[in-house]
Amino acid sequence: MASILAAMPGTDSFSQRQRILTAIQKMGSVTTFEGSRYLDCYDPRARVHELRRAGSRIKTVMRAERTESGNLHRVGVYVLDGVAHA
Repeated sequence: MASILAAMPGTDSFSQRQRILTAIQKMGSVTTFEGSRYLDCYDPRARVHELRRAGSRIKTVMRAERTESGNLHRVGVYVLDGVAHA
């Protein structure tokens, strides 16, 4: 994910959306934690919502993930559900 962040710098919502979409396409999925921590998107949920409004078919599934503090949290996992609309 570091290479995606380096290739698509910026804090504007467009750059954040592009990083999330590219990461999902290349990696198969992105969690809310990964989007925030490694893709520098303050609120990945908002960017995914915007991507959906623009036609990207992104599905959310939930899973438990352990954080650095050792606690389990339910996080959203974003995956592509088909092809984006034209």
